[in-house]
Amino acid sequence: MTESEKIAQLGSTWPGFRPSSGDVAPMQDSFGDPESFDEAIADGLGHLTRVFGTAPVAPEAGRERLAALQEQVCAANRFRIPAIAHEECLTGFTTWQATVYPTPLAWAATWNPELVRRMAAAIGSDMAAVGVHQGLAPVLDVVRDYRWGRVEETLGEDPYLVSELGVSYVKGLQSSGVVATVKHFAGYSASRAARNHAPAAVGPREFADVILLPFEKAVVTGRVDSVMNAYNDVDGLPCGANDTLLSGLLRDRWGFEGTVVSDYWSIVFLASMHHVAADLPGAARSALHAGIDVELPHTSGYGEPLRCLRENGSVPADLLDRAVLRVLKQKARLGLLDPDWHPGQYTAPAGFDSPRNRSLARGLAEQSVTLLDNDAAVLPLVSPSSVAVIGPAADDTRCLFGCYSFPNHVLPHHPDTPMGIDAPTILDAIRQEFPDAVVRHEAGCPITGDDRNGIEAAVAAAAAADVTVLVVGDRSGMFGEGTSGEGCDVGALTLPGVQEDLVEAVLATAQRAVLVVVSGRPYAIGRHARAADATLQAFFPGEEGAVAIAGVLSGRVNPCGHLPVQIPGDAAGQPGTYLAPPLALKSDGVSNIDPTPAFPFGHGLSYTTFEIGDVDVEEAVVAVDATITVRATVSNTGDRAGTLVPQLYLTDPVASVTRPVRQLIGFTRVDLTAGESRAVEFEVHTDMTSFTGTDLRRRVEPGAITLTVAQSAGDPGSPVQVRLEGDTRGVDHTRVMTTAVTVRWD
Repeated sequence: MTESEKIAQLGSTWPGFRPSSGDVAPMQDSFGDPESFDEAIADGLGHLTRVFGTAPVAPEAGRERLAALQEQVCAANRFRIPAIAHEECLTGFTTWQATVYPTPLAWAATWNPELVRRMAAAIGSDMAAVGVHQGLAPVLDVVRDYRWGRVEETLGEDPYLVSELGVSYVKGLQSSGVVATVKHFAGYSASRAARNHAPAAVGPREFADVILLPFEKAVVTGRVDSVMNAYNDVDGLPCGANDTLLSGLLRDRWGFEGTVVSDYWSIVFLASMHHVAADLPGAARSALHAGIDVELPHTSGYGEPLRCLRENGSVPADLLDRAVLRVLKQKARLGLLDPDWHPGQYTAPAGFDSPRNRSLARGLAEQSVTLLDNDAAVLPLVSPSSVAVIGPAADDTRCLFGCYSFPNHVLPHHPDTPMGIDAPTILDAIRQEFPDAVVRHEAGCPITGDDRNGIEAAVAAAAAADVTVLVVGDRSGMFGEGTSGEGCDVGALTLPGVQEDLVEAVLATAQRAVLVVVSGRPYAIGRHARAADATLQAFFPGEEGAVAIAGVLSGRVNPCGHLPVQIPGDAAGQPGTYLAPPLALKSDGVSNIDPTPAFPFGHGLSYTTFEIGDVDVEEAVVAVDATITVRATVSNTGDRAGTLVPQLYLTDPVASVTRPVRQLIGFTRVDLTAGESRAVEFEVHTDMTSFTGTDLRRRVEPGAITLTVAQSAGDPGSPVQVRLEGDTRGVDHTRVMTTAVTVRWD
């Protein structure tokens, strides 16, 4: 290949994109219009960006357009090498008329890796059917501050839960022949004050033990084929220019063999925002040296600037060849270099919102809805005569979707285009679920703004109704256009707009009230939950979400969701997560601020009751390189079938560095009929107790540990003590990273 042909393989183009196409990056208006398609594909092309995900296009029309673009790409280079077509797929294939699945935070609330794998396989099969080769998901950022706008895109605040579900998504998507792209590598979610793109406030041990773990597992266990860099810097080093991260750690230590793609415009940002490069050529040189192989979504630095760098010798030939070879190998693995590949070989499905997809979306939504509190036993609702459905999120379909869903991400820029999917609102679903009840709706107030004019009518409706369902929360958007989503960060964890006032007024008046929070982040609703008769949390549950919520209200669905993040209490400005050492938690006599959550990580109630008992270990003393078998009996002590999520937590009472008070190291789901018991066995390798020591190397230390089987991080549970004996043992990426769980008949 000539040098121009090589450089072309590292670039991309976004057909049809203009700065007015929609909000996809900060300062996008300053980038100007990209080069023409013919100019972009001269000598070949690395990636085609979002052919389906930019404007409404039906499945067959999209397939035909992508095939035609690929034919142009092939014709423009003498080797007829096609481009990799990539799309967003965080809440499903981000295209018109495609299933909108629950947001990742809702997947995490299911604690069901197998269901996540099946969903990802379905998403991948739809994408592969029309010639899409790569999906930009999953997000493996571990939540460190709930105020961050992109909490909704994550899998929660625990690295073990994030990694287990993330690997399942990777395996599911790649089983369909579509490359998964884990992002954002790394530290994006640890930004100062939860501001998007802000520097990551994280030390080396937290970085290794919390931030990196899901990426490490995705590479080593999931064999993911693509990684996307994060926008942020860590201790002064932007991730897009950090060769220690992108090459030394990712490739040399972990053995990653795929491609590293830039987050959109992140190479340009090295000069324009981070100021670690004087100009675009300097940014391109830094990114290529660090290990970014492909520039997305347009070719900027990896175009003419890179050609000039080669001509003046600033970039050696072997550095260029390294990236090109990685891209070509990936294309070969995808079959794009096979002699019989051709752009027209794909057949579009009849539709992207198939019964299979909707069934999966329904299952995820139903398993994600979390019953936080039901002290008054008002739920399930039995034959209510009248229902007041109050709140701005009750009759707004967009409140069910995440920011990277097609209806929220693209359709606002096409207001005359129908949604393309059937997605009832919560109000619609309640009317369907309770056909004999008189249902009255009052919004009360908008999602945002200070309009309180509707609160009086909402209070009157609540006072007159047999039961009130109060639906509040978020509407997701981008860069300040929503209350949750990319660039929609907040300063405090109070409900948006004047919804706090609405909730207080309605709960003070209603005869019986169920508070339903539909959001992309947890809000500090402790005092509201105490005032309500029951409280539900649903993290953007997707197109089947309203029906799932209504099913939980009626009892048709027995709730089994468990929190992947804590629900803050009354300290609305406190962002801390459960995964913390002692001094980060409640400190009597030390601080006047109590960060104790209203509902802890892992919490979730059911319409039945469960018990965990008979917890023991096979051996109370083991070597530092051994497997510990933890056994427990789980029982359904109620009068209806339900699903329990037993969780295994590690406590390390004395260590060489401060350790979390509790750390999740295992979990499973157990379906139990009324009165049924099962035996659960956790096989815990001592590798699972490892952490980064004072020398910044991962180690297993001898000494006592506590293993607790519980129903949440806040449940005292049933602890057992084990002593590890021997010398401190070093471990690396080849260690055991998953606790095997077996469920047996008692």
